[in-house]
Amino acid sequence: MGIITPAIMVANTCNLSDGDRPLLIQVSLIVTALGTLTVVVLQNFGKGVLKLDAILWGMIVGYVMALCLGMVDFSAVAPAGWFQLAAPLRFGVKFEASACISLAVVYVINAVQTIGDLSSTTMGGMDRMPTDRELSGGIVAQGVVSILGALFGGLPAATYSQNVGIVTVNKAINKAVFAFAPMILLAAGLVPKLSAILTTIPQAVIGGAAISVFATITMTGIRMITSEHFSMRSSAVVGLSVALGVGITQVAGSLQGPGFPTWVHTVFGSSPIVVTAIVAILLNLLLPRDQAAKPEA
Repeated sequence: MGIITPAIMVANTCNLSDGDRPLLIQVSLIVTALGTLTVVVLQNFGKGVLKLDAILWGMIVGYVMALCLGMVDFSAVAPAGWFQLAAPLRFGVKFEASACISLAVVYVINAVQTIGDLSSTTMGGMDRMPTDRELSGGIVAQGVVSILGALFGGLPAATYSQNVGIVTVNKAINKAVFAFAPMILLAAGLVPKLSAILTTIPQAVIGGAAISVFATITMTGIRMITSEHFSMRSSAVVGLSVALGVGITQVAGSLQGPGFPTWVHTVFGSSPIVVTAIVAILLNLLLPRDQAAKPEA
């Protein structure tokens, strides 16, 4: 996630459709750079709240700059309502075999991503790996929430790898923090006016604050990989899975065309995480284990 997500963030930052596109891209990149610079400076030279909330301050500085440059659009705020409940089963219930099979495969991979996110978060915030009970509880909770969300027309829940970088940076692991965060999301879901205000944040502002988060995610992943003995087998598992996962998705339409069913691209070609996880699991099962080091005489 730390490798692929920055590219998506840069693409969103530069994906502007107004008339003077070159000028807008330049302005957008300036806002992004200012937000990133604010985060880096506060993380390394700040103290107390300034250092702990460096990402938030980076977004505030970037938002103010974007506001001054006329990049913020409030047109969606006025017509938004003050309160709205989601209607249960609004789209009905229909089971398609192809969709169920595809999503089952994707959800298995999503569970693997959840294990990685939980492991990275625990490593970054508590300097240890999570227990089996903690991993099991996280996966079960994600599954239950996804089922409940689907009944109200919501998308499946995700652990969001961005949280790994945030926890690693500020070391905030108190349960009250993680209980308060979803309350904000719940309020945004019930109050369209609040959600409309949140959508006024330009992608350039989010990218400026988040780029350091993705860098932290990358380094946390490398730290997990190298925390144990890094052998030729480990190099093959990590290197081949990442190379294939990123390589396939970098070539547009590599899993499309004659001979490829539509679901192949949907499942394997839309995200490098799926291919990376499958290849890593298969190599981990097929390659011979490293022999334990023999004790010295």
